[in-house]
Amino acid sequence: MLYLTCPICGNNGDDADFTHGGAAGITRPASIAPETVSDDAQRDYLYMRDNPRGPHHELWRCTHGCGKWFGVERNTLNQQVLQTYDLRAGPKDKT
Repeated sequence: MLYLTCPICGNNGDDADFTHGGAAGITRPASIAPETVSDDAQRDYLYMRDNPRGPHHELWRCTHGCGKWFGVERNTLNQQVLQTYDLRAGPKDKT
């Protein structure tokens, strides 16, 4: 079980109080006309995801608080939440 804190409203709770939105940083294929996007590019956008070991950035929504989306950096090896951050500000540097 993950324990998260919303960086926007301060809502605390386990992962059942939030909605997982998948990996952060996924972008749509760049094309002016959607019908020109190749089947391979569309498949990769919809289904192909990395399965990293170690720190990984994800999107979560504060379902029972403010309802806003925020970022989470989580270590996939031990499920430790390294940081939560407002998407407008971005993650904090580790330096």
